[in-house]
Amino acid sequence: MKPFPRAEISRCALQSNLAQLRLIAPKSKIMAVVKANGYGHGLLNVAESVGILNFVESVGKYHGGADGFGLARLEEALQLRAGGVEGKLLLLEGFFRQSDLPILVTHNIDTVVHHESQLQMLETIKLDKPVTVWIKIDTGMHRIGFTLDQFDSIYQRLLQCPQVAKPIHLMTHFACADEPDNKMTQTQMNAFEELISGLDGDRTLANSAGTLFWPSSQADWIRPGIALYGVSPVVGDKGTNHRLIPAMELVSNIIAVREHKAGDSVGYGASWTAKQDTRLGVVAIGYGDGYPRNAPEGTPVWINGRRVPIVGRVSMDMLTVDLGADAQDKVGDSVQLWGKALAVEEVAEHIGTIAYELVTKLTPRVLVELLD
Repeated sequence: MKPFPRAEISRCALQSNLAQLRLIAPKSKIMAVVKANGYGHGLLNVAESVGILNFVESVGKYHGGADGFGLARLEEALQLRAGGVEGKLLLLEGFFRQSDLPILVTHNIDTVVHHESQLQMLETIKLDKPVTVWIKIDTGMHRIGFTLDQFDSIYQRLLQCPQVAKPIHLMTHFACADEPDNKMTQTQMNAFEELISGLDGDRTLANSAGTLFWPSSQADWIRPGIALYGVSPVVGDKGTNHRLIPAMELVSNIIAVREHKAGDSVGYGASWTAKQDTRLGVVAIGYGDGYPRNAPEGTPVWINGRRVPIVGRVSMDMLTVDLGADAQDKVGDSVQLWGKALAVEEVAEHIGTIAYELVTKLTPRVLVELLD
């Protein structure tokens, strides 16, 4: 028996999703976002899977790998370089220290510039060669980026800075693209296009939601994150609706089956009491593995071809499910917490969170295994 719990990552699913995203945005290059340990799928696992030429049976064609990788931190980019990954890497949060800049040059890493302090660091250092810069424009997210009023002066300073490669690339980030009926996304697109009209450099606006729901935002590059992993960014939607395949199956095993009497409780706080005689299964996974402690009674798991509900509180190492009075499940049987049989989007809705959080919060106790 394999170690458990474990996250089984499908190389084929990742490759198929990349190919499908190419079909959805045929005129755009793909900046595959692999931050947060490849959204919990393993940074090098994802890079290995989508960074090569591959034949994808679901679409019947050869498709090249991603055109680049988007990361949050310099440390992530250096892991990819150490793992032999070549090609374009982009730091989506940019650099944090002036001492980072020579490292970007050495390893040929692009950087976002979103704050004047970063520009000042560029203006006061001498580098062996210029750094490729993507200027981030705040069109409505109001998190990081230069405002519309700041843009012209910042852009001119970057043009005049010898440490900045030309042309300068241009980007923004959507606040509400995961709400397909929200007009704010179109407002952001209009503001971006009006501001940068006539300027040189590549453009990127679309995250996963932009790519799937706002085709006119796809531009020179798309930046799919969660969609690459087969998950929809929109609450109430599923990746399968867009011909995307879940790349992660979180699985564990039953470690005990218990006869349980009506009126008996189970778990910390005795928060659930059986209304009738039943059988309970104890599953080897808990919040110490990253499965949310606040998963409520009724959150489904998949055992032997059917859904069964969690009962009682999730504890650090275990959770309990109601198998039913006539259940034939036994110790050692496999349990899927989410995956192809049980969409992570649905599990997230039961718990009151988003699928992003579930796949990225798994702890190091969970074995992440790349499979074909």
